[in-house]
Amino acid sequence: MNRTALAFRRVLLCLAILIVMAVSAEESAVIDPAVIRSRIISNFRIGSSEKRFGDLEFVGGLEMTSASSDFGGLSAFRYLDSGKKFIGITDTGFFYAGTMQRDEEGRPASISNFRLAPIQSEEGLPVEGKWNSDAEGMSVSGNTVTVSFERIHRIAEYALDLENFASMPKDVPLPIPREELRNNRGIETIAYSPASGPLHGARIAVTEKSINKAGDMFAAVLEGPQKGIFFVKRRDDFDISDGDFLPDGDLLLLERRFSMASGVVLRIRRISVASIKPGATVDGEFILQADMRNQIDNMEGLDVWQTADGSTRLSLVSDDNHSILQRSLYLEFRFAE
Repeated sequence: MNRTALAFRRVLLCLAILIVMAVSAEESAVIDPAVIRSRIISNFRIGSSEKRFGDLEFVGGLEMTSASSDFGGLSAFRYLDSGKKFIGITDTGFFYAGTMQRDEEGRPASISNFRLAPIQSEEGLPVEGKWNSDAEGMSVSGNTVTVSFERIHRIAEYALDLENFASMPKDVPLPIPREELRNNRGIETIAYSPASGPLHGARIAVTEKSINKAGDMFAAVLEGPQKGIFFVKRRDDFDISDGDFLPDGDLLLLERRFSMASGVVLRIRRISVASIKPGATVDGEFILQADMRNQIDNMEGLDVWQTADGSTRLSLVSDDNHSILQRSLYLEFRFAE
């Protein structure tokens, strides 16, 4: 083959690669609208109209299903306003977003405008493979969405883009030594502290079950004057699945435990923000505990937000693991007066 023919073949090969890349990039930006069918959950305790549970009152909830094969695996959830527009991530590598519809009393009634889109890699393509796409923690501040991944442990920032979901990641240095992060037990929680609080808006990261020699979970403040590693006391074999800050600055941690004898058990622990300092081991009281007598599943996501009248609410979502034996739930509570 002469040099002219060889050069021509190389040009054709480059063109073919560029075409494939362009098609892949176009496919990666595809947004998948999904119809969410919702069954209203009026009572948290099965067979009871009781509303008060610990420090919280049950507002309402939804059991969600969809014909979309990508729906499920919800691992984090955040409202972008006072209980209407939301964004989240799945542990199969998708962003999701939608709008909560509410009844005349402000209780969750249904979900509209729901859509999913692949989380982007540094190459502008969908993250692929469970090891690379296992997104677990997420939080939003302004136009920045911070996401943590486990298995291949990393933290990344994305630009908030509810129209195209096409933002590519900007890596954030891991605040915890990689060798301390356990396989499938890495950073499960990312949360922004209140700007007016003692941590001055800094992000915190908490692991699911990456433990030190004392058996307590690794955690870290990512920036600011309290930057550094701290630890969360591990109690009763519970793992941490998410967390968020209250308006006063205290940290809430969602915890869960599963056994064949008891099924799923969840609780929410309140950590004083004043105790979060480099090298400290923090602990706190439980404001909610629930088991299979209640409408729970594998609860993975926690969001703290305020209504227009200033009251504080908590929202929880569950990861169904794409299993017919589990459910995708949305649960909402408010702090009791």
